[in-house]
Amino acid sequence: MFYDYKVMTGKGEELDLSQFKGKVVMVVNTATGCGFTPQYEPIEQMYRDYHDKGLEILDIPCNQFGNQAPGTDDEIHEFCTLHYNTTFPQMKKSDAKGGDIRWNFTKFIIDKEGNVVARFEPTTDMKVVEKAVVDLL
Repeated sequence: MFYDYKVMTGKGEELDLSQFKGKVVMVVNTATGCGFTPQYEPIEQMYRDYHDKGLEILDIPCNQFGNQAPGTDDEIHEFCTLHYNTTFPQMKKSDAKGGDIRWNFTKFIIDKEGNVVARFEPTTDMKVVEKAVVDLL
């Protein structure tokens, strides 16, 4: 279950995912040098629009796909805040788990009970992703 895991933040602190019980969470593997990198903008807008209504977003940078996130955690964070004014939590750069994740900006939606209820490929229109999130809030 989602709540059984812990991840490392970009600052090197352990984050217990059980703290998100009762919230809708979107987990996205990202990269700063990808053709999908502009998705940071609608992802940030979703965070601003729905965070107070129970949405959490976890950004997990990944360099596995085309070496498109080559920087350090601090460099990646600086890029995101400078270019996209991101305010949602960014985790430590990690490898994406599972061979079925094919590229950057794959998104997973977790419901308020900790179940993965949706997965969206990077090519999915962000309005479709947003609707899925809103329906769970």
